[in-house]
Amino acid sequence: MFFLPTKIAIYLCIIDIVDILNKCKINLIKFTKTIINDIIYMRVGNMIKIDNLKLSKKNKDILSEYKIELTAIKLKKIDTTVESYIEDIYKYLEYIEEKKHINSALNIKEEDIIDYLTYLDKNNYEKTSIVRKIVSIKLFHKYLSEKYHIEDISIKIDKPRVRRKLPNILSIEEVDNLLDIELNNAFDYRNKAMLELMYSSGLRVSELVDLKLKDIDLDNGYVKCFGKGNKERIVPVGELAVEYLKKYIYEYRDSMKKGYYTENIFLNNHGKKISRQGFFLIIKDIAKQKNIDKNITPHMLRHSFATHLLNNGADLRTIQEMLGHSSITTTQIYTNVSTDILKENYELYKRRD
Repeated sequence: MFFLPTKIAIYLCIIDIVDILNKCKINLIKFTKTIINDIIYMRVGNMIKIDNLKLSKKNKDILSEYKIELTAIKLKKIDTTVESYIEDIYKYLEYIEEKKHINSALNIKEEDIIDYLTYLDKNNYEKTSIVRKIVSIKLFHKYLSEKYHIEDISIKIDKPRVRRKLPNILSIEEVDNLLDIELNNAFDYRNKAMLELMYSSGLRVSELVDLKLKDIDLDNGYVKCFGKGNKERIVPVGELAVEYLKKYIYEYRDSMKKGYYTENIFLNNHGKKISRQGFFLIIKDIAKQKNIDKNITPHMLRHSFATHLLNNGADLRTIQEMLGHSSITTTQIYTNVSTDILKENYELYKRRD
């Protein structure tokens, strides 16, 4: 029998081991990539099947790779974010192929993007929708630029400025109607206290439902709340709101606790803190009972509070402080609402004349 010298035998064994390890490494990489792709298709792939899209093979390949890249970046975020981007880019590439006869995203030029955006505008797409599509397109071309080492042709494409939508408000008569609640039990007094407090202070819904007993000073008529960014502010409360808060807290709240101990002021029918959704349903139900023909939301009371204050001579800085706006630019939207109301009243006056 022939025996290899010990050193040579060991050397050959090492080569074999390295070869096995390399093969294992390659298989492991393939396995890992398969798992990642499986995760991607479990999470978002079942919504848009890229193979079924009416695109050239080249664009399908690019879009598939882009989807994997996006999903890897946004793996911890909501699936619909990735899905929205892919949907936007699919529609974009579909237009480019059909109208521009360009079958590879790598050959798109800046003017092609501009033509697509013009097409969207002419077809009456909402400004907000166009802005979102521009964001998707810019992100896509940034990806192409980095992956294929080509120029980012979208870099000069700007997002159009979107005029902020004016908030919906209630008239003073509608507010009076909404707040005129028949008081028969603890829940009625709770609802009355919540609505009066929200309208007299302009609190956000989250601020309202998070209020604790230690946050209110009924003797001096103010509440302490924590707004966006956990910023604390002190807000004065109207006399009527104070009256019904005292009634609810001192006479009815204990009967709603159901054996639970909680510092939260406003409780649900299980004796726990009422949720934002719970309050949303309450205000919807009351509006329906009152036959108020508007899509009423809790935030509408906040908007109404600010607008009515402005109409009655309050200055913007005061309203900004009460609402907890970090910038007065946000508060200025209510000046537009007031102007619109003045115009409506003037038109009514002219018709009567």
